[in-house]
Amino acid sequence: MTICFFSAQYLPTPGGVERYTWNLALRCVRSGGRAIVVTSALPGLPDHETDADGIEIYRLPVFAAMGGRFPVLRPGRALRALTRQLWRHKIDFCVIQTRMYVQSLWAAWAAKRRGIPALVIDHSTGYMPVGGGLVGLAGRVYEQTVCRLIRAAGHPFYGVSAAVCRWLRSFGITAAGCLPNAVDPAALDAEAGQDPLDWRAALWLAPSTRLVAFVGRLIPEKGAAALAEAAAALPGTALVALGTGPEEDRLRAAGAHVPGAVSHARVVQLLRQADCYCLPTRYAEGFPTTLLEAAACGCPIVCTPTAGTEELLPGPEYGTLLADTRPETIRAALQTVLDDPAAARRRAAAARARLEAHFTWDAVFATIKAIAGGA
Repeated sequence: MTICFFSAQYLPTPGGVERYTWNLALRCVRSGGRAIVVTSALPGLPDHETDADGIEIYRLPVFAAMGGRFPVLRPGRALRALTRQLWRHKIDFCVIQTRMYVQSLWAAWAAKRRGIPALVIDHSTGYMPVGGGLVGLAGRVYEQTVCRLIRAAGHPFYGVSAAVCRWLRSFGITAAGCLPNAVDPAALDAEAGQDPLDWRAALWLAPSTRLVAFVGRLIPEKGAAALAEAAAALPGTALVALGTGPEEDRLRAAGAHVPGAVSHARVVQLLRQADCYCLPTRYAEGFPTTLLEAAACGCPIVCTPTAGTEELLPGPEYGTLLADTRPETIRAALQTVLDDPAAARRRAAAARARLEAHFTWDAVFATIKAIAGGA
């Protein structure tokens, strides 16, 4: 079976949707199928290649709007040549990631015209943050319009969490089901042993330093700046923020350690060594991958009740939920977790056990394969 995955952004761009796509494509290849990923062009990378995992990748020319966060297909000869080559393949099924991108709309109708069954997976619980006033209104009108056009192609929609499925009702969509975000705990355990790094030593911190980890894009909606202020108020505590974005300098000025882009193995190693993972996001998350990875690594979790939290952390015995994202609220929650490490580790162990029972990539891909086989 050949499955074509459409994702407006893909590795090496860091992010949950990117790794979601890669994990499904990887399992397609491992099951004996053929995986094609169609994404956006990136500087220095070829337009077409087959990577070391056996995944074939097409990178279409785009305009990098919103600082690259919103790639828009660039019409022209290069796009026509690549898409002609793409559609020469005998594709059995298409998986279209998210509903708001121009590429998603294009993919939905391209599949329909060719009679290829497809599904759309949504990853958000709110509108893309583009600003307030008329700009914000225009963004919401755009999303409603694009969503109606994708719906008209007739493909079923799925959410990566129950909260995403509820959000889809805002567009008049009843989700066909949930295809949850997931991780591979065994693979993460293996990554932790690759070229091991002692993060405290690497950052010239005392062995007794309490580490708080943040992993994600360093944008205002993710709340890293408030977290930095909170961590700075706790003696003997250091915040390590892994990611890139416009808030890097602000976080460094607040005393956080911001190493920039690092390998995924380094992310896993930090989560294994940290005393706490904190995600005080205000973003319309679908089901944050880093939340799942923290649970898989046995790292105690402090986060806002964002989408997916209710499924992974259904009660206080699994993690700590923030009432709001004010620095003083975050500081108090961190203090409680850091002052009782034994209790924090018990909650972390419960979260990992729940993850292993419900949120693995093998289970998610098996569901997609069954849907594709019955289409």
